Amino acid sequence: MTNVNDRPSTSNPTQNSIVDIAQRHVHATARVAQDAVLGGVWLYPIWGIVYLFSHPSLIRPLIPTLFKGVLVSLAVIVALFTLTYLPQVAFLALFTFIAAVPLVLGEAYVIITFLARSFLVGQVGVDLFDAVLLLRGQNTLVERGRQVTSSGGRTRQLGQVLTKPLSKFSTDNIVRYLLTLPLNLIPVVGTAFFVGIQHGADTSTGFKAGPGYHARYFQLKGYDKEQRQSAVHRRRGGYTALGTVATLLNLIPVVSIVFIFTTTVGAALWAADIEAKGRGSSSGGVSNPLQEADKGEVELPRKVVKDL
Repeated sequence: MTNVNDRPSTSNPTQNSIVDIAQRHVHATARVAQDAVLGGVWLYPIWGIVYLFSHPSLIRPLIPTLFKGVLVSLAVIVALFTLTYLPQVAFLALFTFIAAVPLVLGEAYVIITFLARSFLVGQVGVDLFDAVLLLRGQNTLVERGRQVTSSGGRTRQLGQVLTKPLSKFSTDNIVRYLLTLPLNLIPVVGTAFFVGIQHGADTSTGFKAGPGYHARYFQLKGYDKEQRQSAVHRRRGGYTALGTVATLLNLIPVVSIVFIFTTTVGAALWAADIEAKGRGSSSGGVSNPLQEADKGEVELPRKVVKDL
């Protein structure tokens, strides 16, 4: 009589391999999600809002740009809801008309982000990032990429940039936005996937939106492509959290331009904390930068302020 255990296995090696791969991806995603939630990096975009508006020397030069950005955002949203909302509602009536709202907002987000980064943010965002680093005591880091002068007392002036300009936007990001935009057709779940796909930390390219907020930090550190990818991989959960919260803020109609700058501030605060922890001058975990005193005062470049 044949023993049951002696029977040949009927399992398919290919099927087992697919299951193993799926399980590894699920476990990896779960670890990243856990790190994103428990790591506390998602707080930095929120702290960036408070920090920017509590520093008149930082917010004052940005007011003209913010005003222009709000007008552009308002014009884009009005145009899209006027020209595209009803046709999309008619199409989505087969499913649910509610899905047209996040779809139009997603379309507006793509257009506004493209216009803001191409024509409004640019060098101002770099200056803001550097200014926050200086306020957090990262003088040596900032001086790797630009001149910093003292205008008397504790006040420092951002000078000429010594590094090449950062890319204003990524073609890969624009293509990914357009390809994944139809996910918003699926109520709630589709929008959640849209946000996650845009702003996870992709170690193959290193620059989805989460890591993109640290493009200036990587430049100041002098990282090459492999070093950037390694840094992103080590803090994958943090970059996923940063990018996800940034996206949710940027989806808020009209005022998304404001949150582009506040998230830039939050990203700079995180970069300063990373540097402080690297030197052993900060305890582990996420520390609230709003409870720490600034290291002097910083003025944005006068030329940039006049150009605004």
